[in-house]
Amino acid sequence: MKKDIIISGVGGQGILTIATTIGTAALIEGLQLKQSEVHGMSQRGGDVQSHLRLSSNDIASDLIPEGKADLIISVEPLESLRYVNMLNKETGWLISSMNPFKNIGDYPELENVLNEIWKLPRYVTIDANRVAKDQGSIKAANIVVLGAAIPFLDLKYESLKKALEVMFSKKGQDMVTLNHKALRAGKEYAEERT
Repeated sequence: MKKDIIISGVGGQGILTIATTIGTAALIEGLQLKQSEVHGMSQRGGDVQSHLRLSSNDIASDLIPEGKADLIISVEPLESLRYVNMLNKETGWLISSMNPFKNIGDYPELENVLNEIWKLPRYVTIDANRVAKDQGSIKAANIVVLGAAIPFLDLKYESLKKALEVMFSKKGQDMVTLNHKALRAGKEYAEERT
């Protein structure tokens, strides 16, 4: 197994939580893992990205070469387009929230951003804010997006659930339950559309 993943969004959207959840699930499954992060100026809504490489074999580098990413997971649609050149054109999938984080004055029309995503051969777009709110809190939108990526991750759903338990158990069972519901809702959404 080998999977190269880019996770992107804007500071404060839970990008690193997604990366940590995937990384923890990979370790639960006994996989090798390398991660590299770039933190923008999150207090000003800067971009945040994480390269995450998973493999059953040794991994030489933590950075993903251009055109080799198997998966882009993004909590912000415009940020997802920033990394399209990194996606494997033959097999790569882009998973993105459709909810913009308008942190710049000249943010393009959302319809134009989504139309660019929808031109790709393999994508899932999800109204993560609405789905998360339906599960109990809009704050779980990042986990909804992670759930939508499950069909393409090659990780067991149970491993991701366990990772969420490890990460959120100190915040109480209600927080674990919320994140489990968000993960499942995102997964079901993607499975219905692919």
